Amino acid sequence: MSDLLGIGASGVRAYQTALTTVSENISNASTPGYAKRTTDLREIAPANSLTANNATTTGQGVSVAGVTRAADSLRAADVRNASADLARSETGIAWLDRIETALTGNQLGDRLTGFFNAAKAVAADPTSTTPRSALLEQASSVANSFTATGKALNNLDADVDATADNAVATLNTLGASLAKVNEGLGRVTPGSNGAAQLADQRDAILDQISAISDITVTTDSVGRATVKLGNAGGPTFVEANQAANVTFARGTDGTVSFALHTQQAVSTVTPNGGALAGVIDGAARIADARTKLNAIATAFTDGVNAVQAQGNDLDGKSGAALFSVGTTPTDISLSLTDPRGVAAAGAGKGVRDNSNLANLDALRTSGAFEANTTALISGNASTLANRKQVADAQSAIRDNAVAARDAVSGVNLDSEAVDLLRFQQAYQASSRVIQVARDTLQSILDIH
Repeated sequence: MSDLLGIGASGVRAYQTALTTVSENISNASTPGYAKRTTDLREIAPANSLTANNATTTGQGVSVAGVTRAADSLRAADVRNASADLARSETGIAWLDRIETALTGNQLGDRLTGFFNAAKAVAADPTSTTPRSALLEQASSVANSFTATGKALNNLDADVDATADNAVATLNTLGASLAKVNEGLGRVTPGSNGAAQLADQRDAILDQISAISDITVTTDSVGRATVKLGNAGGPTFVEANQAANVTFARGTDGTVSFALHTQQAVSTVTPNGGALAGVIDGAARIADARTKLNAIATAFTDGVNAVQAQGNDLDGKSGAALFSVGTTPTDISLSLTDPRGVAAAGAGKGVRDNSNLANLDALRTSGAFEANTTALISGNASTLANRKQVADAQSAIRDNAVAARDAVSGVNLDSEAVDLLRFQQAYQASSRVIQVARDTLQSILDIH
């Protein structure tokens, strides 16, 4: 009877654990990052051989071998890789959007057109001060537009720095958290609910890290994660209960870089995915836009001032510079304030002459300032459109990867309901075994 009681009791304990696990699954069916758990049940084998003294022996009931967490490391890695690719594109799109706003917000192209058209009005009536005043107003508008556009790009640099600093700070915080989870995994009993909970936390942190930088992950026998930034040859960010520190730096050419610091060395980090890679892309795009804008600004101011110097103003004097330039090529201001100072006439040809303005019209054609400005804006817009198409495809890839992962690790309420009923019946049957054993034992005692 003791064997029957023991077998029944083991069943009650085991199926109570199984019911608890199923209940936990059902309760967390909508919890992000939760992976389905299964109670592993095993027969308690007899202590001796299956036969003893020519008598057949039976098992001793059932025991809980542990709790298995439903997870597929390859599918989890697919999600991280797809998320890193998408995060890079989305971050790059955000900066391209802001570059477009910076380049178009001050209507530089329209201001350039207005300036050259105003010069034609002066050519039509070179002795009148009214069109000359209008030309100076347009010149001031061009100067202000160049300056504002340059400042808008500079402001983007400051935002890039802030974004990079925040991303690095978040990455370091996540690394420290993962190191603590690794430490916990090293202490907790494998196959326990505690181990499953820590593994859920580990994978959630890894997903967050992959949104900041692409990573390569390996796990040891107890589930502790070793994380390398970038590909498998990248520097080790987290290993066991130790996490490195990542920093951000800005180059003189406007580019950004990242480095990983440990107690032993400093390594260069070259992310190919995640927000950090998007920041690198954005900084490069901003630097390229600034270089092209500076080239347009320099060619414009130098060209217009050179044309001014070739002619005579309304008082017969050599033309003075129309623009002055500050510390940057786009830091432009109007240096000529007197409308009579516009050098419309060719040198020595009299105040009614307008031939020098033909040189300004030729500069408009050769300098292609309006066309270059349009090309700068349209080039950024084209890159932005292409990047959005790529992001749409990457979003679909990421969603498919998540669906494939969740098909393995997600909780299916229908199957859990079936397990709940099955384990409930097994629990009740085990309880019935105990009751039968007690009744039988009582009957034997009553005989004696």
